[in-house]
Formats: sequence, structure tokens, C-alpha cells
Amino acid sequence: MERHYETVFIATPVLSEDQMKETVEKFKNILRKNGAEIVHEEDWGLRKLAYPIEKKSTGFYHLIEFESDGQAIDSLELEFKRDERVLRFLTVKMDKYAVEYAEKRRREKSTNTQQSDEQKTKEE
Repeated sequence: MERHYETVFIATPVLSEDQMKETVEKFKNILRKNGAEIVHEEDWGLRKLAYPIEKKSTGFYHLIEFESDGQAIDSLELEFKRDERVLRFLTVKMDKYAVEYAEKRRREKSTNTQQSDEQKTKEE
């Protein structure tokens, strides 16, 4: 049975932009190989950590929302543990309310983006 999941991981801040994109693609490919369908992803960028991890006070945050069975989670988390570039990760199963909220948030975000783009066009 396909279930809805989201995973957030924090990558080390010493990565270049290309290395970060490569890291994200690696994990997306692992999900695809295991039959997962990627629904949405967000790059939250470089953020300050609540507490130091491996003597680092910042990290690159990335969210991937996907539908899959449980087996894809096992292989994804195994790769998170093996990869030195990942400081922390968290994968959660989303209930129907969380899925509805995520979809609503995406719609509002796209609406706000479209409105700000229209305002910029009018100002020019």
C-alpha cells in the first residue's frame, strides 16, 4: 500500500552548491529506484542549527515529500547513515491531515509567488 512520507535532512555546510545538488539527486534516485513517487521537494537553504552537530553550527536543509511503501524508507535511511555529508535526517509518515495541510501550503505558496510576480511586472 502506498503511503505518504516526508523526509528532511541536514547536509554539512562545507558543500558547494553543485555538491549539494548532487547529494539531493542521489537521495531522489534512491527513492525512485525503490518505486517511490516524489510528490514535492523544497530546498530550505543554509540555516542555523539549534545546537552544534559535529562542531558545525549551520547546515543545508532539504525536504522531500514522496509516496512509497515501507521498503523504500529502509534503503533511504541506510544511505543517509552511510553518507558523511548528512548530519541529521528525519522521515515521517504523514496522516491524511498532514497531507491536506501540505497541499494547502503548496497552493498558498504558489498563489503568493504568482501575485508577487504580477506586482513586479506592474511596477516595471
